[in-house]
Amino acid sequence: MDEIEFTRNYSDRCTDQGFQFEFNCNRCGNGYRSSFQPWVVGAVSGALDAASSLFGGVFGQAANMGERVRSATWQQARDKAFLDAAQKLKPNFVQCPRCSSWVCRKNCWNQARGLCKGCAPDLAVEISAQQSAKAIEKVMSGVGVDAEDEAVVNSVGKSKVVASCPQCSAALTPGAKFCPECGAKIQEKKFCAECGAALSPGAKFCPECGTKTAS
Repeated sequence: MDEIEFTRNYSDRCTDQGFQFEFNCNRCGNGYRSSFQPWVVGAVSGALDAASSLFGGVFGQAANMGERVRSATWQQARDKAFLDAAQKLKPNFVQCPRCSSWVCRKNCWNQARGLCKGCAPDLAVEISAQQSAKAIEKVMSGVGVDAEDEAVVNSVGKSKVVASCPQCSAALTPGAKFCPECGAKIQEKKFCAECGAALSPGAKFCPECGTKTAS
C-alpha cells in the first residue's frame, strides 16, 4: 500500500459501520470531510450482535468470531479508506515550504508568493485592515467628553477625587460631601494647583511654594 502523507491535520470519524475522515487547514481550522464509506463486515457483525442478544448460542459464537477477525481486517480497510480520502482531498491543501504547515488552497495560500498567508500575508488585506484600524483610532481620538465628566477631569490637581466611601466603600457621586449609605463626611484632600503639594484644611497658602490656594 502507498505511504500515507497526512499525519497531523485530520480527524478520524470512523466507526464499526464505516469510514470517514476530516482534513483541516492548520491556519484557519476549516477543511473538508470525506464521504462516508460503509464497511460491509461491520454491518454483518452488527447483525450478528443483534441476533446474539436475541437467540444466543450459535449466533453468539459467530459474533465473537467476527470480533477476533475484525481487528486486522478493519484496520486494513480503514487504511485503504484513509488513503483514498487523502488522495481525493489533498489537492485542496498545500504544504508551506517555510513553516511546513498544511493550509487550505482556497483561503490561506498566497499563490503569488508560493507561501502560506501566515508566512506571506496578503498585502492588500493587511493594508485595508490597518486603514480601518487607523480610521477607528481617529474617530476615538476625536470623541469628546460630556460636561459632567469634564468637570471631574478639571478637578484633578485641585483636590483628590474619591470614588468610594472610606468607611463603608459605597460608591460616591463626584463632589459628594457625605456618604449616601452611612452618612460619613467625605474629607477631600486638597493639593496645590502649582506644585501639587498636599494642603492642610483651611490653608490659604501652599507650604511648599507659597502659592495662594483657591477658596
